[in-house]
Amino acid sequence: MKINEVEALVGITRKNIRFYEAEGLLSPRRNSQNGYRDYGEAEVEVLRRIKLLRKLGVPLEEIRQMQRSAYTVGDGMRRHLISLERERQNLEAAIRLCGSLTDRRERLEDLDVQALLEEMARMEQEGTTFMNKQKQDTKRRRYVAPVLAAILMAVLMAGLIWLFLWAFQVDPAGAPPLPVLALFVVIPAAVVVGVIIALVQRIREIEQGEEDDAKRY
Repeated sequence: MKINEVEALVGITRKNIRFYEAEGLLSPRRNSQNGYRDYGEAEVEVLRRIKLLRKLGVPLEEIRQMQRSAYTVGDGMRRHLISLERERQNLEAAIRLCGSLTDRRERLEDLDVQALLEEMARMEQEGTTFMNKQKQDTKRRRYVAPVLAAILMAVLMAGLIWLFLWAFQVDPAGAPPLPVLALFVVIPAAVVVGVIIALVQRIREIEQGEEDDAKRY
């Protein structure tokens, strides 16, 4: 199978399949004739196992150890449960702190923020880890570059199409044959369609966030 077939079959993006290959979790064979990767049922099953464990939040290193048979599934899950329990305790601590603020009547500018930050610092010294949403605040910036690139390319190609059609209207006699003109129009139009497809795929990758999530482990 080709990588796009595996992508559709397993439901993991091509970029993340490449990421798992780079991490050593997946090792597809190489076609001796063309050097391309060959994916078979074995690679599909490996990716399904990775997908299952990643959906459960299992870190990459734990998956690697299970793949090497250094851990059984039970060993890996017991280790992962410790991490989940720690996350649960952190979440409960955040819930208690948020709950203590629900009865506060003051506006945000009147809130004694320093006292609350000191309280959170004390809790962190005792082992609590609070969520850091600041990194997620910049996630939307990742949409800017691909969207702008797609818009610029689409405008450029649309301009070329308009230019070809305008030249044909102005001087039909001097214009190239109709099949050639059609080719000049179809090629930029195909580029626009390709850019839109690539943009949709990139947006899905950003929204999925799997690669970024994997890199944290």
